[in-house]
Amino acid sequence: MSKQLPVPAGTEDSGCCPPLAQESIPASDAAAAAGFKALGDPIRLQLLSLIASHAGGEVCVCELTPRFEVSGPTISHHLKVLRQAGLIDCERRGTWVYYWIVPAMLARLADLLSAPAAASV
Repeated sequence: MSKQLPVPAGTEDSGCCPPLAQESIPASDAAAAAGFKALGDPIRLQLLSLIASHAGGEVCVCELTPRFEVSGPTISHHLKVLRQAGLIDCERRGTWVYYWIVPAMLARLADLLSAPAAASV
């Protein structure tokens, strides 16, 4: 015999449960999923963290590469993925490339993750 769970107050007439959100994420915001996908790799997440926390707001690739046990081309690939997702930007200065975060993109991802305040009952 199955047990009946109590029905939360105010949801009796709505079928099952209140909706999770009033509206879904617009397609333009869902395109930011590339940023989440890029951060799904531990090395890329570490790279973003190192770049974001570096004094002066930018860091040379020559300072990033020795921090990992993977080859330079692998680090370059991960930086390219972060750049294509719009999370970082870069500039070549002579032999070296300097990277910095794109705060607007990080704020956009944070906004997508923030839950709206619950309505007062």
